[in-house]
Amino acid sequence: MKNQKDIIDFENSIGAWLGRTVKMTDYFLQEAFQSEKIDVNKEQLIVLKKLHDQDGMNQNELASLTYRDKSSMARLLSKMESKNYVIRRQSTTDKRSNEVFLAVQGRAVFKELIPVVKKVLLNIENGIGHAEKQLLIETLKKVQLNFKKTNEL
Repeated sequence: MKNQKDIIDFENSIGAWLGRTVKMTDYFLQEAFQSEKIDVNKEQLIVLKKLHDQDGMNQNELASLTYRDKSSMARLLSKMESKNYVIRRQSTTDKRSNEVFLAVQGRAVFKELIPVVKKVLLNIENGIGHAEKQLLIETLKKVQLNFKKTNEL
């Protein structure tokens, strides 16, 4: 007989549903990219989007904004450099850090990605009303705030 305190109710856990949803989103994004023959993954998409919004971002700041550690960001950027999506330059103000810029190829790939990502997002939000969407977003913001509070302890 199992002790009640040893049971974890995953089916009614926000964490489990978030995890499944993230995995499904990753899968369908990757499938969409592959079907359009776009050589990019979700992590690269996020970096391209951040640089599209603010080109020349500090590499460490980019790592922080994308919740990556410095070494995994460096590996990701190296791979993106080899595809000619980004260019890293030593900062003129701080020689110890790099600034990251979109390369011409990176801009072109990002433009190709826009309709593909929009289509996936429309699919995700299909049948979800505006009020439901806003409630979900507000709830997810609370979950993120809970993580931030826990991290500060």
